[in-house]
Amino acid sequence: MDGMTIGELAKRAGVNRETVRYYERRRLLPLPKRTVSGYRSFSDEAVHRIIFIRRAQALGFSLNEIKEFLQLRAASASQRKNVRARAEEKIRSLDQKIEALMNMKKTLSRLVVICAEGGETKRCPILESLEPESDATCGKRR
Repeated sequence: MDGMTIGELAKRAGVNRETVRYYERRRLLPLPKRTVSGYRSFSDEAVHRIIFIRRAQALGFSLNEIKEFLQLRAASASQRKNVRARAEEKIRSLDQKIEALMNMKKTLSRLVVICAEGGETKRCPILESLEPESDATCGKRR
């Protein structure tokens, strides 16, 4: 057998076997060749693909977006501008998420400031802000 087993592939790519199987189910990895005995035999390209997938995930791309990148990567007529446009859209999406996280932090910080260390939890402004009838943006009951 000149290819590698799923275990060898997982080890070389720095993932576990279940990750490899998951990527296969999501069709992010091409179907591997089979040995005479029926075992899957993966190529070095599978290692490169998994590393590509993991790096793209680390940049915040979803598996669907990564699948598009893999298709663009394989298409000889693809243009860099297509990849760049997707990356720019991801930047816009990340900016929106960062803004939302900053707003959450600001609200929680405000609640922490008005929450006295002592006292009963039934009058805790943090807990009160989580109640359905409260206004979560300012921590005050409506």
